[in-house]
Amino acid sequence: MSAGLPDSIRVIERGWLSSNNILLFDVGQATLIDSGYFTRREQTVALVRQGLDGRRLATLINTHSHSDHIGGNAAVQRAFGCDIVVPAGMAGAVEIWDEEALLLTTAAQYGERFVADRLVAAGDAITMGELVWQAHAAPGHDMDALVFHNADKRILISGDALWRDGFGILFADVLGSGDGLGEARRTLEAIARLPIEVVIPGHGAPFVEVDDALERAFGRLRAFEEDGARMARNAIRACFTFWLLDVRELALDDLAEHLDQIPIYHQANSRFLGLSPEALAHWLVADLQRAGVARREGRKLLAV
Repeated sequence: MSAGLPDSIRVIERGWLSSNNILLFDVGQATLIDSGYFTRREQTVALVRQGLDGRRLATLINTHSHSDHIGGNAAVQRAFGCDIVVPAGMAGAVEIWDEEALLLTTAAQYGERFVADRLVAAGDAITMGELVWQAHAAPGHDMDALVFHNADKRILISGDALWRDGFGILFADVLGSGDGLGEARRTLEAIARLPIEVVIPGHGAPFVEVDDALERAFGRLRAFEEDGARMARNAIRACFTFWLLDVRELALDDLAEHLDQIPIYHQANSRFLGLSPEALAHWLVADLQRAGVARREGRKLLAV
């Protein structure tokens, strides 16, 4: 067991760019939750194959629609012949492969098209890992996201709705498409009412410090509610770091134009910061260098 988890659950903790992969074992078969990012798909398949240890992968379920959670779906299905199950709210975007709604083109990310075999909705009960899980709506980071809770073992599979140190980017507020702040608060309040002893997040190791994590998440939420610019800077920093980790380098002379052309950066800047593209680029480079996630080499910005 790890962090209070039964033997029927194995968490494959991933670094960026991929979300964690969660394997839940039943007799002779398994369910996988989330499949990582597209450019890490071969690694995902290898890790899942090793984790299955001869079992059949019957089902792949996504917590939400973002690229680091669905990017390996097609590859995993090709490798294992599993069904793909997605939250009901994202079904339409997946069916027509709306890359804007899936936040792919919006954030300069990529995902391979796949077909959903079935849907799961809030209120549904699913058996995974010899346990019965209840699906709960978890809007905020993604308005159609679900989390999965097992009351008997008091385990929450939280996706990006709750991490050890916060939660995922509130895209709706940054893009001006909805009330991510309000929805995230309601999601955190709903999570706080559930009996939980261990959380399996979409990123980072499983943790048992649930009250501490909720306190930090509410604190970050208050900070964003009080200062929209802080929320916008967080979104720009996180999305660009993700992108740079994938492409590895960018010519500094192209950075201002890149930030002005990609919707997430342009909207965050115009709605909350009001900087010129050049000033935004200057701030971002300094911020990433200070955080130790990027470095300058001549006229290039390199991922660390």
